[in-house]
Amino acid sequence: MHNKGFIFDLDGVIVDTAKYHYLAWKHLADELGIPFTKEQNEQFKGVSRKRCLEILLEWGNMKVPQAQFDAWLAEKNEDYLGYIDKMTEDEVLTDVPKVLNFLKEHKIPMGLGSASKNARPILKKVG
Repeated sequence: MHNKGFIFDLDGVIVDTAKYHYLAWKHLADELGIPFTKEQNEQFKGVSRKRCLEILLEWGNMKVPQAQFDAWLAEKNEDYLGYIDKMTEDEVLTDVPKVLNFLKEHKIPMGLGSASKNARPILKKVG
């Protein structure tokens, strides 16, 4: 008999945090006077925060000292974490609880695999 289980991703599978990344990037882009659309935000999915800021600054034709770059990275992350802090269990995507309960009832192992450094806090927020 083979051991079987499920490994879930977090973003887009359990919850959708993409909207919060967009809002945080949009806020920073507006602050910098760089136009930023939802379509442009699609290019940021799966990309590191550092690379996203590099791309945003390229779009704005801006070059900045490393200290300013780092400050903007931190600002974007703090803005994003502010949204995460307000998450509730209502943000768990449709039918996820039903699937997780089914797996628990049938004693099927499950886990979470995510590149997000915020995975644990998000899971706590959404129960």
